[in-house]
Amino acid sequence: MAPPKRSWSTSDIGDLSGSVALVTGANSGIGFETALALARHGSHVVLGCRNPDKAQAALTAITNSAGRASAEVLDLDLSDLVSVRRAAQAFTSGHDRLDLLINNAGVMGTPYRQTADGFELQMATNHLGHFALTGLLFDVLTSSGPSRVVTVSSQMHRIGAIDFSDVRGDTVANTWRAYGASKLANLLFVAELSRRLTAAGSATIALAAHPGWTRSNLAGTGASVGEHKLRAKLGTTVGHVLGQSAATGALPSLYAATADGVSSGQFYGPRYCFELFGPPKAVHPGKRAKDVSDQARLWEASEALTDVHYGGVATH
Repeated sequence: MAPPKRSWSTSDIGDLSGSVALVTGANSGIGFETALALARHGSHVVLGCRNPDKAQAALTAITNSAGRASAEVLDLDLSDLVSVRRAAQAFTSGHDRLDLLINNAGVMGTPYRQTADGFELQMATNHLGHFALTGLLFDVLTSSGPSRVVTVSSQMHRIGAIDFSDVRGDTVANTWRAYGASKLANLLFVAELSRRLTAAGSATIALAAHPGWTRSNLAGTGASVGEHKLRAKLGTTVGHVLGQSAATGALPSLYAATADGVSSGQFYGPRYCFELFGPPKAVHPGKRAKDVSDQARLWEASEALTDVHYGGVATH
């Protein structure tokens, strides 16, 4: 595996003409910048978004700013498994290939709320929805040649722990630890998916990325779900004052999605200042993310909770 250049940027992305990419949460922040960069380099980008007005605005911005951009909107609410299934069916009805799946969408710091499926909102959106979406698109992914699945985690995974007696999140004592658990789940998922793909001899690879400290509306949006307006304002203000740009925060995801020489299961984050800022490099997940037993246990729990089962990959 070749290490990323110390100055790697979107100018290092090769020609993506003929490829199809699906980016979740592509209407703003890191997701928008990821979709924009992929479109600018020739990929047909599907914007998986839950807010149709914001999705349309993002689509217009991408097509106006990227001369050869080709993009479309896919209605997708990852917190609702009915929506996830509907979106997967709509995608496969309109596309016979999927080269890049970027599991980017997320919520952070949401006050406790259960989804229609009975899951805690952060675990539902950040992990279970993406687990289901990836599984429902698995056949088109693996039939598209050397495709990639990139799942966006966070340094907050280090404070997370999975309670296997309550993965769905019926009881949540601390919203930030719940967020950390959902981001830890992202890494456990990538590790187990990578292991199964490798064991099956698949050309599809699974990778993870984290953006470091990035200016985005994630903290503010997450808090506002619970109508905590002061908390939302504080989260947005702190992020915008101290964080790096969303375009820079998207670089680890873009590196994982497009660079030559990456290895399945690898994790990428910013290079500088405790992985908070800068261009991408290979990074190491926390100890809990490396637990092979927990990787398998979470996979089994996720299958049971979502009723989505991946065909054609090895099981324990």
